[in-house]
Amino acid sequence: MGFSKDFLWGAATAAYQIEGAANEDGRGPSIWDTFSHTSGKIKNGDTGDVACDHYHCYKEDVALMAELGLQAYRFSISWPRVLPEGTGSPNEKGLDFYDRLVDELLAKNIQPCATLFHWDLPQVLHDKGGWRNPDIAGHFGAYAELMGRRLGDRVPCWMTFNEMCVVINCGHVPSGNHAPGEKLDRTGALEVLKGLLLSHGRGVQALRAVLPKTAQIGLAHCGVVNFPTSDSAEDIEATRKSMFAVPDDGGSDLHSAALYLDPVFFGKYTEETLQYFGTGMPPVSAAEMETISQPIDFLGLNVYRGRCVGAGANGEPETRPLEPAGYTHFNWPITPDVLYWGVKLMHERYGKPIMITENGMSNDDTLNADGKVHDVERIEFLTSYLRALRRAADDGVPVLGYMQWSLMDNFEWAEGYSQRFGLIHIDYETQQRTLKDSALWYRDVIESNGDHL
Repeated sequence: MGFSKDFLWGAATAAYQIEGAANEDGRGPSIWDTFSHTSGKIKNGDTGDVACDHYHCYKEDVALMAELGLQAYRFSISWPRVLPEGTGSPNEKGLDFYDRLVDELLAKNIQPCATLFHWDLPQVLHDKGGWRNPDIAGHFGAYAELMGRRLGDRVPCWMTFNEMCVVINCGHVPSGNHAPGEKLDRTGALEVLKGLLLSHGRGVQALRAVLPKTAQIGLAHCGVVNFPTSDSAEDIEATRKSMFAVPDDGGSDLHSAALYLDPVFFGKYTEETLQYFGTGMPPVSAAEMETISQPIDFLGLNVYRGRCVGAGANGEPETRPLEPAGYTHFNWPITPDVLYWGVKLMHERYGKPIMITENGMSNDDTLNADGKVHDVERIEFLTSYLRALRRAADDGVPVLGYMQWSLMDNFEWAEGYSQRFGLIHIDYETQQRTLKDSALWYRDVIESNGDHL
């Protein structure tokens, strides 16, 4: 069976990680500008001030996408580039950049897929309370309307948010190491979640009001994605329960998929969730839940790794020892089965088509004397994960597409430039781009629609 004929093969990036031009053409500061310029927050004192200089090099980058045969490109819009104050008068030069980018993509027959929020909240909005400000959903809705009106005639695929789970667990809890670096208790983190969910709903409403009826709207989620230790019914059920239970089987309060996705797709939290958090859960009115649960067309999944789960003596989930195929440069275990089971169980629960909006690996890539990057480890990684995804497609799960993370090496948040995820190698001193062996391999995969894996 394999992948469908209209399967989208692409790659993904995020604005702050690649654009640079942090202080050019009217762009305002984001929380990541502030955070990266705070001593001790980012490895080696790195910042996204220049990054891959995509703001100036976008034509070269799109030409490389075309050389790779990409059919789609998932990018994010920098909210502070188009609305420096977060609200109010738009920045025409910022809007013009995304006009030019989208037009360049279309000229190369590459479908643009836009994400509205990939972590770079305008600093001025954070200073006013961020996601806990009762006005934030309205601000996000206005931003979504602005971008929908500006690009909606050319961009057919939209995502409101990237990884609400990471926004909270890395940016708003004591153990987090991402911007804005808030050290909130659990109640405060749940207030952030409410603001994120309401903003998502308002964003969907705004996009629906201005986009063509054919436009597809979703969001990109990353959270608990596990796989069973065996194909027994008991281990599969334990895995299913572990992905949607609160807390999950690893003991975390704020990672369960149900916490983020049940309100979006079902318009309610599970009884287990409400009982567990009790009075710590901020009240959500019926009208607010109606906003949160605006219908969307697909679920994006960012999948890199997972836990192995089996059924204990009482049938309850137990985390089992991993036997990974290896480890990435980030020291993440390589667990390709997670791409099969994550897609399968998420579709089973939420009933929507799935798009893999991120998947890839950090590797110790170096430019060799022959002028090439021989990243055989990445090729092996992607082969095993894509075979697992193809298995899900063979089982009849509607899989819309696959966005490799990432198109190019970039600013990897708290890790600075120490981790390389790209198909394209970036020399940060010269901004020279070099296609890695994995990029050429991926071109062949795309040409065969995944048959050559």
